[in-house]
Order: sequence, then C-alpha cells, then structure tokens
Amino acid sequence: MNIKHLFVLTFISALLLCSCGAGRTNSVGANSGDTVKLKYARLLTIVKHDHFSEVLVADPWHKGNTLHKYILVPRNEKMPNDLPNGTIVRTPLKKSIVFTSAHCFLLASLNGLDGIAGVCDAQYILDKQVKTLISKGKIADCGNGMSPVVEKIINIKANGMLISPFENSGGYGKLEEIGIPIIECADYMESTALGRAEWMKLYGMIYGREHEADSLFAVVDSSYNALKTKAKNMPKGLSIITERKTGSTWYMPGGESTMGQIIKDANGTYAFANDKNSGSLALSPEQVLAKVSDADVWVFKYEGDRMLSREDLLSEYHGYATLKSFKTGNIYECNSTKIPYFDEVPFRPDFLLRELIILLHPEVKGNLRYYSKL
Repeated sequence: MNIKHLFVLTFISALLLCSCGAGRTNSVGANSGDTVKLKYARLLTIVKHDHFSEVLVADPWHKGNTLHKYILVPRNEKMPNDLPNGTIVRTPLKKSIVFTSAHCFLLASLNGLDGIAGVCDAQYILDKQVKTLISKGKIADCGNGMSPVVEKIINIKANGMLISPFENSGGYGKLEEIGIPIIECADYMESTALGRAEWMKLYGMIYGREHEADSLFAVVDSSYNALKTKAKNMPKGLSIITERKTGSTWYMPGGESTMGQIIKDANGTYAFANDKNSGSLALSPEQVLAKVSDADVWVFKYEGDRMLSREDLLSEYHGYATLKSFKTGNIYECNSTKIPYFDEVPFRPDFLLRELIILLHPEVKGNLRYYSKL
C-alpha cells in the first residue's frame, strides 16, 4: 500500500458516518416522483419531483440503514413547502469545498470547476486545470483534509462540502457546526467499478452538469464493457501480483474488490480470484510469496521523487528476489506523486481496464497510461 493511499485512509478515518439529516432506514420519504434508473450503483436512490429531488445514500456498513438523505432544490426556484426531511442542498453548488482529488478530476471532466471554491490536500491534486486555478488563487487551499482551515471555509461562504465518509471514524469536528451541507461521498464503497463511476450522475445533478454526467457515464459504461468483451474473447491472460509489502503486511486485493474484479474483467489470472472479500487481504509476505511467487506480472503504486530500481526493492525486502516477475524483469510501477492514478481511476475505470489488458495480454499493443516498466 503506497503512502498516498495510507494518507487517504487516515484522512477518511477521521470522519464520522453521521451528519445532519441522516436517517436510519432505507425508505424514501415521498411516494410520488420518478426514480432515476441506475444500472450499477447500489448505494444510491434518486427520486425526482417537480421542484426538488430526493437522494438517499444507503449505509455501506449497516445493511438496511441510511447514511444520509439529501433534498436537492434548484437555486433559482422558491423553496417548496412541506419538503421531506433531509439535508437541503441548493443546486447547483457555486462555492463548494472538495476534499478529494478524484472528485476534482470528475468535476473538471464535467466542466464543473466553476463550482469549486476551495480544496483540501492541494498537494495531492494532479489535474492541471485545478492546479492552475489554485495557483491563480481562484480556488482556495483550505489546508490538510484531516484538519482543514474552518475559518477559511466560512469566509469563502461555501455552500457545500464533498467529503468521503468512513466507518467508525470519530466525527467531522467543527465542520458539523458551521451550517454548511456535508455531502458524504460514499461512492468508494460501491462493490463494482462501474457502480462507483455511476455516482457521477449524482454529482452532475449537484453541480448543474447532469447532461454532461449522463453523457460521460455512457462513454465510460460503453468503453468498459467493450474492453471486457474483447478480453473475454482472448486466451486466458498472464498471472498478476499487485502492490508491495507495508511493514510486516502485504495487502492484496480481495477477489470481490474493485481491483480483483477489474483483473477478472481483463481475463487475467489472479491467485485470489475466488476469494469473497470486497476489500484488501492483510497477508504476511510469506503467505503472499507462497501463493503468487510464480505470477508473470508485478504491478505496484508508490510515492516518490524518482523511479524505484531493483536495488531499491531488494533493500526494502529481499524476498522480492524470489518472485518470477522479479527474475524476468516484468515489473511495472506507478508513481502516484506524478501519475494521476488516484485522480482518474475512480470515475474512469475503463482506463485501468485497458491498462491491465495490455499488461496481461502481450499480443495487445498500446501505450500505458499509469504504469511504467521498471
């Protein structure tokens, strides 16, 4: 697990599942309205009414419960009477604070950057448009996501904050006290890559970019499934091992995790493909080596100011030398300090699927977007 990923998990773990307007059941308050048909997302229910929309975010950690309920009311309309309970969000957001690089990238893709007034953890954002706006002072740097500068958020007069929730996280702190809607971005808890990507439809509604979001998702959906079909019709691909050990633990994708499923969709061979975990498997290096030492391809992500070398890897853990991929030199690294893997992949899983098809099927030629051969 790379440093950036650890930072993101640490930041998320500082957040609380509950916030203003959160409910306890998965029922939508009003019986009338048109339910938006979602193909893959399982944690979202969106119902459109004449003058507002209800958005129900299911609790990913407690089946049958609600994480949050939002009432989206167009900014240019009078506030309707007798609205159902929920956190009211005036749309489109004009001065939002965005806590994650992935959502910044998405809004850039939707031409929605005019709705961002501030970001947290600006040093982790690689999108050129966002970086330019930060450097020009058009988007404020609101500090560390674990302890944002609340006074700056208040001075900006923000009208919404996009934050990723986490189970048993301990609270949003002062952010819960300043009266700004907290939009809990639980998209990363979807069980499929396309399920997470489909959340862009909600963000399109929130930022007045619904048409752009629908169009982009249609592209992602079509591209991903075309690639999946292409891979399915190929001979079984090479075997793969992912990431490096962290301390005494080597985290491997569970068979039902997003990465595990993308490997499957790339028609690759993965030793833990039949595992039923949807998250990471915390294994000892010895367990990993015993299971996947014969893997043909090794891919990993890291943060650093230069590319790693074979010597760097051996100085970290001499056991790497026993990997077949180490011996053959079939090692691919992604420096997430410079490569926008974490910015792009959450909402463009088709990019990663294409990459894995190239890596796992030598007969397929193409330029790599994220990984470089070590």
